[in-house]
Amino acid sequence: MKQNYLDQVKNFYKHQHRLPSYSEMLTLFGFASKNAIYKIVQKWLEEGLLKKANNKLAPTSKFFALPLLGVIKAGFPILAEENKQYLTLDEYLIEDPQSSFLLKVSGDSMIQVGIFEGDLVIVEKKNDALTGDIVLAQIDKEWTLKILRKDQKKGVKYLEAANPKYPPFYPRHELQIYGIVKGVVRKFN
Repeated sequence: MKQNYLDQVKNFYKHQHRLPSYSEMLTLFGFASKNAIYKIVQKWLEEGLLKKANNKLAPTSKFFALPLLGVIKAGFPILAEENKQYLTLDEYLIEDPQSSFLLKVSGDSMIQVGIFEGDLVIVEKKNDALTGDIVLAQIDKEWTLKILRKDQKKGVKYLEAANPKYPPFYPRHELQIYGIVKGVVRKFN
């Protein structure tokens, strides 16, 4: 029943773009006592679903968490077992929110690593990267997303596309790393 109350508040938030007041929750839940609402809200505050900001209730990222129901095989079909947990995508995809940002991908040079036109990549700001990392780089004053490689014979770092129709990108003047791709987000229609 507790989850039902939370679902009702989430539905209200979806349509009103704000949390309901205590009085509105009385109506939503069919309660007569604001004390009952207070206890439910206190529990949500303790669980980290809500927080107080300027003496008002505000949702946290945990409020928007999606249920993680378990693991599903992508091979032969098996009976999917439900193991309900809640997970926010930002907690799963973003290790360091203070130094992370999103970029929208344009082009097809990274398709063989599963990064396609229109995808969002999550980039963590870093100046150093390991060979094989997918990086946000500036090569000769041009920005790009590629795989960092090192030419063992020449002893220089270069960028490689994940599409055979593109050649390796060796810097003529300079190659600077600005971040490492930590995840990809794709929305299907």
